[in-house]
Amino acid sequence: MSGVQNPYEYQYETVAASQTAQVLGGTGAVGDYVHKLIVNVATPATGTVTLIDGSTSIAIVPATTAAGAYSIAIEAISASGSWKVTTGAGASVMAVGIFSA
Repeated sequence: MSGVQNPYEYQYETVAASQTAQVLGGTGAVGDYVHKLIVNVATPATGTVTLIDGSTSIAIVPATTAAGAYSIAIEAISASGSWKVTTGAGASVMAVGIFSA
């Protein structure tokens, strides 16, 4: 192996509960791709998840979502900065996509 990552292979990154604007990838960048988010809601009242493109917030999971695991297709390329994920105290996320190192 040459140590060079294939840019067409999906990566994943976990985001624990109670995280604020965790960058996906090492630095994140315009052009990064989020394929899907796998969300585990443990406590519905605090199980919120927000996806952020640069400074644009996109509500993904509201506080009224029942406990359980959800696979949410995003299939979007970042237009204004690194992808970031914010989680409430009752949710965790595995983000799948292609992120800058």
